Amino acid sequence: MDTQNIIKPTAFNEALETSNFTPKLEKDTNTMELRNVAYKQIRDIFLDDSDSIEEAEIFYPSKMNEEHKPEPQKEVQAFLMPNLEDASTEEVLKESEPKPFIIANTIEVPLHHLKQDCIVPVFSKDNERTVAHQEFIDVVLNATQKVFPHHSITDPEIRVSHIVKGRTPEAIYKNAKDLLDHEKTIYYERMAFIIKIPSITEVVNGNNLSLCIGGVRAYNQENLYNKKTLEKFKFFIGFQNQVCMNLCVWSDGFVEDMRVSNALELQSKALEVMQNYNADLHLMEIKELSQDYLTEHQFAQLIGKSRLYQHLPKQEKQKIPLLNFNDSHINTMAKDYYEDKNFCRLEDGMINLWDVYNLFTQANKSSYIDTFLDRNLNAFEFSRGIQKTLNGNSDYHWFLS
Repeated sequence: MDTQNIIKPTAFNEALETSNFTPKLEKDTNTMELRNVAYKQIRDIFLDDSDSIEEAEIFYPSKMNEEHKPEPQKEVQAFLMPNLEDASTEEVLKESEPKPFIIANTIEVPLHHLKQDCIVPVFSKDNERTVAHQEFIDVVLNATQKVFPHHSITDPEIRVSHIVKGRTPEAIYKNAKDLLDHEKTIYYERMAFIIKIPSITEVVNGNNLSLCIGGVRAYNQENLYNKKTLEKFKFFIGFQNQVCMNLCVWSDGFVEDMRVSNALELQSKALEVMQNYNADLHLMEIKELSQDYLTEHQFAQLIGKSRLYQHLPKQEKQKIPLLNFNDSHINTMAKDYYEDKNFCRLEDGMINLWDVYNLFTQANKSSYIDTFLDRNLNAFEFSRGIQKTLNGNSDYHWFLS
């Protein structure tokens, strides 16, 4: 028997008052209520006539936590299916391992490593400290627990790159090979993380999606040789495809340039983004992608024009919508069109735009951390643009002509 579900996050101002925070619960905490989705201002969906964020509530799809009836999986042609009998045990185990949300040149590290083993960079001219990576993660984790107090939340998955090494003063004259652990200092120039809420899920085209929150911090986008200024962060709330761990980032749930001076401002802005995010509308637009298909010829046109796009004269490129993917990404998409077991073509060469979108986000895993979220958002906007072209809008017509 189905039950109705309600998620009611705490009010925005209450969420900031950590010392007096008391979770508010209505009805069954394991359930949520669906509100009708309309194309209107996001604030109008959540706020009453008072326009006060104190009364804001977030409502996520009502069917997310219901017991779903088995949904027919997307048919995969026999000639594309692997022969399980021939697969080695090692290959089976490798496929069962959790996939990272980004690969590129990153490594996974635990939160305690950032807290215990890494120094905190400063602005050199005034020695003012930066908001450290671990501080950013803690702020978002606390904000997530306030907005979703009755849902299970996973430990952060953290990926870092571009290690910056140093040494303590007493080891100044030592050879690098002779340095002891306590004489070494490190921090990471770039860091990305996600926090999953596995109890909030939905099925799209046979793929399970779960709510996901995360951010990116890249010190290479700060001028650490100057005095302290507002620091830049990237933050998002969206969904993660559990089949491939690709992220689904949407414009209303993503802030590309979140400028703050301290951790308190960072928490305030992160809470505001989560309060204003409309998961129903995001999921509706995602599901619509699975209803439109490209023929093999159209996909070939898309791949070819995407490669030409990189070399267009500047004046011509400005007349065409942005495609923030390079030749390496496009080559990966062409390969996966034939070989990816989850998002490859159908037997007749057709491929729906949900699969095209996932080919983009799959290829995006090879991006560096500092461009990762921007490209992920561009993948969604580009896929939606191609969909509009198939239905009569000419903005993206150049890519299919």
